[in-house]
Amino acid sequence: MDDQTMFEFPSTRFPATRPRRNRSDAFIRRLVRETSLGTDDLIAPMFVLDGDNRREPVASMPGVDRLSIDLAVAEARRLYGLGVPAVALFPVTPPAAKSDDGREAYNPDAIAQRAIAALKDALPELGVITDVALDPFTTHGHDGVLDDAGRILNDETVEVLVRQALSQARAGVDIVAPSDMMDGRVAAIRGALESEGYRDVKILAYSAKYASAFYGPFRDAVGSGANLGKGGKQTYQMDAGNTDEALREVALDIAEGADMVMVKPGMPYLDIVQRVKATFGMPTFVYQVSGEYAMLKAAAQAGWLDERGVALEALLAFKRAGADGVLTYFAGAAAAWLAE
Repeated sequence: MDDQTMFEFPSTRFPATRPRRNRSDAFIRRLVRETSLGTDDLIAPMFVLDGDNRREPVASMPGVDRLSIDLAVAEARRLYGLGVPAVALFPVTPPAAKSDDGREAYNPDAIAQRAIAALKDALPELGVITDVALDPFTTHGHDGVLDDAGRILNDETVEVLVRQALSQARAGVDIVAPSDMMDGRVAAIRGALESEGYRDVKILAYSAKYASAFYGPFRDAVGSGANLGKGGKQTYQMDAGNTDEALREVALDIAEGADMVMVKPGMPYLDIVQRVKATFGMPTFVYQVSGEYAMLKAAAQAGWLDERGVALEALLAFKRAGADGVLTYFAGAAAAWLAE
């Protein structure tokens, strides 16, 4: 008798082994579930605009509104009451405040900075995350400063991003999230935060951000889509065919001082989430982007899909792939569903 025969367990064969036994009742399915989704896993994006008591629906994202700061604070109270631990702010910049160099990004009285202060004053325990990128503030809709030939200038853009991150830190932000994909920006931001004493301000680096067709509704929401026109961001955001490159990008950002990393988009890039988490073991987040949300929402509104079912299943898939948290427009609805 060889070793393989000696240690062959009869229980590995049917009918001694019936995997369906552990699926037969709700309680056992809960007990043996490998991956779970909770409100602690959710980050809610918020589009913030100027004015008071203003609410503007985003046509391409049913159920999502642009909110003035006072209404954003009220919505944040609701989300926090549901158990959502953090919100991510995306400002809607008036056209008159946009410029070629995006200087409004570091204006201490800009929308994002005022929203940070208002949220931290009203809800000190709520985590506030801010986007560090220039596309909401530029007349051309790109994430960086352009030269005369229309090329994105990396180092000059990083200088502006550092000023933006410092401005947000002074306003009281908890996490700055550079989403621009410029080379070296994490190191520059980390150095600036340290030098000015903002040692506890965390960096969530959008390390693997792809040049994706799924961003369209977001660009409509912040008002950068029309400025960008038919131009793309392929010279600085990642190519959809690459995975090893994502690991190199993540490794660089970790070495430069990132506290957490982001993969964006979400569902079409679950393999990237899995590889990043398995390779680095770092806090890894994923962004279920506007196009993903819009597809599920539209299909649900047409009666083709069950909104609650597909939304929670998609969010669970991110966790199963290895994500520690998900930035999702379903955050409020998912928190309410999970509380039932």
